[in-house]
Amino acid sequence: MEPPPVAVTIAGSDNSAGAGIQADLKTFTYFRVFGQSVVTCVVAEVPGKVQKIHAVDVDTVREQLSLSLEYFPVRAIKTGMLYSKEIIAAICDILEAIPVGKRPYLVVDPVMIASSGDPLLQADALELYLDRLFPLATVVTPNRDEAAMICGHRIETSAELAEIGPKLVQQFGTSFLLKGGHWPGEFAVDYLATETGVLRLAEPFVAAKSIHGTGCTLSAALAAGLALGDDLAAAARRAKTFVTRAISESMTWSGQHGPVSALKHW
Repeated sequence: MEPPPVAVTIAGSDNSAGAGIQADLKTFTYFRVFGQSVVTCVVAEVPGKVQKIHAVDVDTVREQLSLSLEYFPVRAIKTGMLYSKEIIAAICDILEAIPVGKRPYLVVDPVMIASSGDPLLQADALELYLDRLFPLATVVTPNRDEAAMICGHRIETSAELAEIGPKLVQQFGTSFLLKGGHWPGEFAVDYLATETGVLRLAEPFVAAKSIHGTGCTLSAALAAGLALGDDLAAAARRAKTFVTRAISESMTWSGQHGPVSALKHW
């Protein structure tokens, strides 16, 4: 039997296992992709609260990624929480050194703000995302708050989110999956903007309290689809369906601070 394709997540470690590295690896496993990890930060968090962030030193981040790329035929890379300009620069240095035709697919989830509202990116790191990492990406997957930071202005409606897609494609020379699923309504709608147009992706809206990791899970599923050979549109459709199901079948526990929930990745 042929071995499965390999995908690497470069992200933070979430002790509650609903987001970050843990969510990505669960998602890769669901899609029968062999997942590897590059840990950028150790984060003490639960849904709704980020208590502490400890960044891994840059040399260790660099060596983790270099070894995976040297020893395994990596088909896709997904970035999540990169946190600092030093870590972003180290990732870009490695990817830029790979000839264009040999680079793995790159899904950039520009993790900047947690669902709780806590910042997950140092203030001076945004410029490196825009100048170096985005142009290397196959697709970038911002939510509406991250898209607003990238554009420099507020985004009030789903229609506005769709309108900025072609502008971002032109500005950065790559595709964008703009996530609008947090707007309540009959449908949760995302927009895949590519050089050929904008594709609307809609699934029934599922109200979910005290859950985090939906963005991580969606972008990991997108990376898995690309690793398996899907084109970008097919991978995006499959990822959207997957995360909707993971939300609708989410699990809830009663804890000392009230109910807490998590996505069902399997």
